[in-house]
Amino acid sequence: MTIKVGDRLPETKFRVMTDQGPAPKTTDEVFKGKKVALFAVPGAFTPTCSNLHMPSFLNNLDAFKAKGVDTIAVTAVNDPFVMKAWAKATGGDGKIEFLADGSADFAKAIGMDLDASGGGLGIRSKRYSMLVEDGVVKQLNLEEAPGKCEISGGQALLGQL
Repeated sequence: MTIKVGDRLPETKFRVMTDQGPAPKTTDEVFKGKKVALFAVPGAFTPTCSNLHMPSFLNNLDAFKAKGVDTIAVTAVNDPFVMKAWAKATGGDGKIEFLADGSADFAKAIGMDLDASGGGLGIRSKRYSMLVEDGVVKQLNLEEAPGKCEISGGQALLGQL
């Protein structure tokens, strides 16, 4: 079942990089009691993800904060080492929360997994953005194709706040 507006996010775990190495972080730890702008990409370092999707959120950090968003987070089916390297490479380190979903547990739990095996990428996440308030989906923007960033970018989500 694909998540929809009004649904509560299921309890799953991400991995995040800490000073002590990779550590689990639950959906409750990310979303409980917070207003979170979450976006998902098929893969860190891929062209659309790095050149369009990530900058669309980085360039609007202040505007999101002005609209009451507590956290901007990104998730991808990559390990926490790759996500940390991507955070540094994009300038998002310390500005956006990078949530590794290495086994696609979160993507599968919300019905946003994508089989990209034909392109040699395995199971990934669909490209989307959502506004989540206290664990409940308030806005959801799902791209039709993984290589597009037309309705899931920062500007689109910001316009819905």
